[in-house]
Amino acid sequence: MAAGSSGGGAGGGGGKLRSKSEADSGFLGLRPTSVDPALRRRRRGPRNKKRGWRRLAQEPLGLEVDQFLEDVRLQERTSGGLVSEAPDEKLFFVDTGPKDGELNKKRTKGQKRSLLLKKPLRIDLILENTSKIPAPKDILAHQVPNAKKLKRKDQLWEKLVKQGEVPRDVRRAQARLLNPPVAKAKPGPQDTVERPFYDLWAKDNPLERPLAGQDTFFLEQTKKKGVKRPPHLHTKPSQAPAVEVTPAGASYNPSFEDHQNLLWEAHEVELQRQKEAEKLERQLALPPAEQVATQESTFQEMCQGLLEESDEEGGLGEGQGKGPEAGADNTGGAKASAMPARLAAVEKKTERQRQREKAARMLRVQQAAVRAARLRHQELFRLRGIKMQVAQRLAELARRRERRRAQRLAEADRPRRLGRLKYQAPDIDVQLSSELSGSLRTLKPEGNILRDRFKSFQRRNMIEPRERAKFKRKYKVKLVEKRAFREIQ
Repeated sequence: MAAGSSGGGAGGGGGKLRSKSEADSGFLGLRPTSVDPALRRRRRGPRNKKRGWRRLAQEPLGLEVDQFLEDVRLQERTSGGLVSEAPDEKLFFVDTGPKDGELNKKRTKGQKRSLLLKKPLRIDLILENTSKIPAPKDILAHQVPNAKKLKRKDQLWEKLVKQGEVPRDVRRAQARLLNPPVAKAKPGPQDTVERPFYDLWAKDNPLERPLAGQDTFFLEQTKKKGVKRPPHLHTKPSQAPAVEVTPAGASYNPSFEDHQNLLWEAHEVELQRQKEAEKLERQLALPPAEQVATQESTFQEMCQGLLEESDEEGGLGEGQGKGPEAGADNTGGAKASAMPARLAAVEKKTERQRQREKAARMLRVQQAAVRAARLRHQELFRLRGIKMQVAQRLAELARRRERRRAQRLAEADRPRRLGRLKYQAPDIDVQLSSELSGSLRTLKPEGNILRDRFKSFQRRNMIEPRERAKFKRKYKVKLVEKRAFREIQ
């Protein structure tokens, strides 16, 4: 028994060893129920975790369950249910051949049309949903924003309706039915003529009468009255006129005096411009021949001050060489005079000296107070002179104030410095005597309206003086001679 039991145990153990070796060998068995050895290995790990679910889904049992469920879903989608549960009439039909009576029987057009109407179309049969799986429900399509709030509101109004109260919109609709609005008659042309005229910008115009007496803040918040503009928006940046009248000499047929005056103004402008150009040329011109720097003058300028310093150094050296003993005596005397001063500073003051210094300080303070009181007493007799000084000072301040006001008035019409560039007055549009024409047809146009408006904005301090942007190439132009051109040459 022992041997048999041991042999059975060995045999069982040998069988287990063979199955393990087969599993480790990597070959698929020949039996129909054999499974891939890699899938048959047991994997250890927790089964209550998500990774445990994934591991179970990849094992043979999990794969078989997934395949079975997928097959069931496919049958439900395609045939409308499981094929094994379907009746025989749905799966098979008995072909008995055509009936002789039906073939010989002829149908009328009305019967054929009724049969065709009863018979569904082929496309409808194809598109018919035979699946037993319900379509996924769109939850967002059934959701209503604030559904609970609206439901409570409806319940509240149902309760109020039972009590006899009606919503506001219903009350308004009922009021409109009881008192229908009267259509306003459009004013005719005779009414417009009979209506009196009024000043739109006056304070007592008919448009502002309904707003009279109401709160200003309420009118501003309800947009019935404009916001009050700050006072600085009403002031103009310059007192110069927006459109300047052209001088009489610039007309197409001016008088001789007006034309000559305009020519004189243009001549003065050109003369001033020429003077500025000549001044700039003189400043940038080279010096004359007698002032041109030569090599000798350049050397003298470079040596300027070097000889004098050497002479001073030599004189100092001689003085030091002649009197070494005197220097020694001077240094000895200075040391002797410094020693007693240092000793005197180190000496401690006595009590009597401190009392004398304190009494001297108190005496100086008393004398200063008496002197100040005497000066205040004397100022009483100087009231006339003080009043005169005050009057002179006030007159000087008033004179300065008047001068500043006059200067501001004089500069009110002048353009200010708003940017890095100065305002340049435009050229005067004038024609020479030989260019004047007596008719508008042969008149030569002068100036530009856009340029005139642009300069007017600059003169009235509305925009800063500007200059046209200059084109600057970022790279150097490279000139290349083409090969064809080179071959021709």
